[in-house]
Amino acid sequence: MAKKIWLSMFVCISLLLLLTGCGIGAKEEPREKVDFTVVSEERRPEELVKLLEQKKTEEFHLTYTDGEALYICVGYGEQPTGGYSIRVQECSMAGTNLYVDTLLVGPESVKDAENTPSYPMIVLKMEQRDVQVNFM
Repeated sequence: MAKKIWLSMFVCISLLLLLTGCGIGAKEEPREKVDFTVVSEERRPEELVKLLEQKKTEEFHLTYTDGEALYICVGYGEQPTGGYSIRVQECSMAGTNLYVDTLLVGPESVKDAENTPSYPMIVLKMEQRDVQVNFM
C-alpha cells in the first residue's frame, strides 16, 4: 500500500515539474504600438463593405487587404439597441505578430439607446504588412 502511495506521489510530482518546466525561460517580445486609423463606412473599400454586410449579424474578426493597406475588422454581432461604441484597447506588434484587442462599450443611458437593433463594428486601417494577426 505504501509503495502505491509513493509511486502515485512520484508520478504527480513528475508531471507537475514537466508541465511547469515548459514555460521556464520563455520570454515574450516587447510590443510596440502600431499607428492606425478608424475607417468610417463611407471610406471603406466597396468589396470590404459587402463582406462586412454579410457578416454583421454574428461576432467576427476579419483581416482584409487591398494591396496598399491592411484593414483589421471586428464586429460584435446584433445588439438589441443602438448607442454602442467600440474601444481599441491595444494595437501593437511583436516580431511578425500583430495584436488587436477591442472592447464593446454599451449605451451610457437608456435614452441614448434607440430601440432598434444595431451591429457595432470597427475597421482599423494601417500600412500594408505581412503579419500574423492575433485577436484578443
